Amino acid sequence: MSSPNGPGVPSSGSPGSGAEALPAPGGLDSHTHMDILGLPVEGVLAAARSAGIGRVVNVGCDLPSSRWSASRAAEYDDVYAAVAIHPNEVSTVDAKRDDVLAELSSLAESAKVVAIGETGLDYYRDHADPALQREWFRAHIEIARRTGKALMIHDREAHEDILSILEDTGPWAPYSVIFHCFSGDAAMARRCAEAGYVMSFAGNVTFKNAAPLREAAQVAPVELMLAETDAPFLTPVPHRGKPNSPAMAAHTIRFLADLKNVPLDEFCARLQSTAASTFAW
Repeated sequence: MSSPNGPGVPSSGSPGSGAEALPAPGGLDSHTHMDILGLPVEGVLAAARSAGIGRVVNVGCDLPSSRWSASRAAEYDDVYAAVAIHPNEVSTVDAKRDDVLAELSSLAESAKVVAIGETGLDYYRDHADPALQREWFRAHIEIARRTGKALMIHDREAHEDILSILEDTGPWAPYSVIFHCFSGDAAMARRCAEAGYVMSFAGNVTFKNAAPLREAAQVAPVELMLAETDAPFLTPVPHRGKPNSPAMAAHTIRFLADLKNVPLDEFCARLQSTAASTFAW
C-alpha cells in the first residue's frame, strides 16, 4: 500500500536508527505507518525498543490501513492505533460515507485505538474537493467527540480553515487535538499553544531548509510537544534519503531536546507525560 502523504517506498532496508538508546524514560513515535514500511512488525518494534522508543501509534489513512492499525494494536502491547480517512482519500469513499464512518466509529471503540486520524485538510494535493474534505473533517471531529479520543490532524497548506473549524467545533479540552507533522511557522505555533493544541514534530525539523519549522519548535511549549516519524517518510538527518522507521524517532527527539535546550532525559519525561495526557494510555 502507498500513502496519500507521499510515494510508496521499497520494503527493503534496515529498521534501525543507528543511534545510542535514549535515556530513561525513553521516547515514543506518536505517528507512524508500519503497514507502508513493509518490514516485519516484530523487527521494527525490536529496533525501536533498542533505540529507546517504547511505544508507537500506527495511523490509518483509509479503511484497510485503519483496520491493520487496530489489529496490530490489539496484537502488540507497545503498538497503539489511530483510525481515519485521510483528506486525500475522502472522494474515493464518499459514496459509502455512512458505512465508512460507522466502521471507523466501531474501530474507535477499542481501548488501543487512541486517536481519530489522520484527518484534516490538504490543499497542497488536488485529490479531493476542499469542500468535501471539510465535510469529512467535521465528521471525524464528531467521532472523536463521541468516543473521547484525541483528534489527530493532517494540515497541509490549510492552517486557517483548520483553525477556524476547530474554533467552530470547540471548546477543546487540553491535549485533545494533535497537529501531526506540524507544518506551521512560529506564529502558527503560538496560536496552537494558546488553544492548548499539541504539536507533533517529525524528522523534517532536522532538515537544513527547515528554519521556519525550527522557529516554530522553539516557540512551542515543551509540555505541548510530541515527536514522530511519519515513517517511512520524512527520515531525519543523518539518515535522510533512506526509508524512515519508528527507531529513528530517537534522532528527532535528540534534535528537539538540543533545540529547546532541555536535558535529554527531562525532554523524554515531558514527551511521555504529554503522550499519556493525549492518548490516555
